[in-house]
Amino acid sequence: MKEVGNEKLHRVRSLLHKTTHAAWVFILKNLVLCIAALAAVVTAFFVPPDSEYVSYFDFKTLTCLFCTLAVVCALRNIRFFTVLAQKIVAVFKNTRASILALVYITFLGSMLIANDMALLTFLPLGYFVLSSTGKQKYMAFTFIMQNIAANLGGMLTPFGNPQNLYLYSKFSIPTGEFMWTMFPPFALSIVLITLCCFLFVRKEPLAVDGGQIRLPKARTAIYGVLFALSIVIVFRVMPFWVGLIVVPVALLIMDRKALAQVDYGLLLTFVAFFIFAGNMARIEGVQNFFGSLMSKNPLLVSALSCQVISNVPSAILLSQFTTNYRALLVGVNIGGVGTLISSLASLITFRQYAAYDKKGVGKYFGLFTAFNFAFLGILLVVELFLI
Repeated sequence: MKEVGNEKLHRVRSLLHKTTHAAWVFILKNLVLCIAALAAVVTAFFVPPDSEYVSYFDFKTLTCLFCTLAVVCALRNIRFFTVLAQKIVAVFKNTRASILALVYITFLGSMLIANDMALLTFLPLGYFVLSSTGKQKYMAFTFIMQNIAANLGGMLTPFGNPQNLYLYSKFSIPTGEFMWTMFPPFALSIVLITLCCFLFVRKEPLAVDGGQIRLPKARTAIYGVLFALSIVIVFRVMPFWVGLIVVPVALLIMDRKALAQVDYGLLLTFVAFFIFAGNMARIEGVQNFFGSLMSKNPLLVSALSCQVISNVPSAILLSQFTTNYRALLVGVNIGGVGTLISSLASLITFRQYAAYDKKGVGKYFGLFTAFNFAFLGILLVVELFLI
């Protein structure tokens, strides 16, 4: 009997251990989502769920984000972006030019496919180029520059960063005004990134052999149409529900894996932050506090808040307390550089780098902090004079 009892106890302990381990792995992989969910639950005690909760959600933003992520996953699966990047990189024959190309590709990619997807697409290519040519010493620098490029490159377009998509929809910002507002920090970011690459990367011989990749013509064309549809919806040319029907149906037929690969954690993070921000806006003390801060210097407050609670929740929360969307828009974009948690994209880069070089994580964190705060300081000083 004792042996049976001990065996059952051992099974229970083993199950508890496995469950606890799985829970910790999930939390570490989805830290921002867990924090957002916890914040939503805590605020729900102060503002119990009611009919107003439905008004918290921006369904157009969630739909546009889903459609864009799904199509990009499909394009990644046929290695479209890898082919595009390899063709560009193959033109250059030295380390500096190739790293500049990788950074510029990420910069451009973030404008078209959002910053997190640009990093998931082009960070592996950066690793391939440097590791296959024996230039691993530039790995940390390249990843950091790609991360900065993704966060700052995406600021120019409404769909480049998740917070842009939200604010663009929230305040119904005209497309021309949006891009004109973001052009000065965007242009300055290009100059700073280029300068860093020239200062910190030597012009060493480099050869890249990525192999021949053939794209399936039919799928490439269809995915291109779906991507164009996603962009058209972002620009309000078509109603968002069209994309919610067409994109999933098309991918169910063409590539079901793409639908499974969508970053649903990011979508759920948005949902949680919508609840958190909506509840916070209904708490009188919070209204008075943030209302007072945002009336004084919305640019500085929004940029600094990103360093603590990340740029997406900052945009959602602070948008409840100001009508000065220009300052808020610039603040939550340049605030994407700084601490490791200032942007979801930065966490993606950190996880990718740690997977490739676990021993160099400490060095990476130090360089990341130095470069990011340097960029943040310069951009803040310039924009405080412009806004």
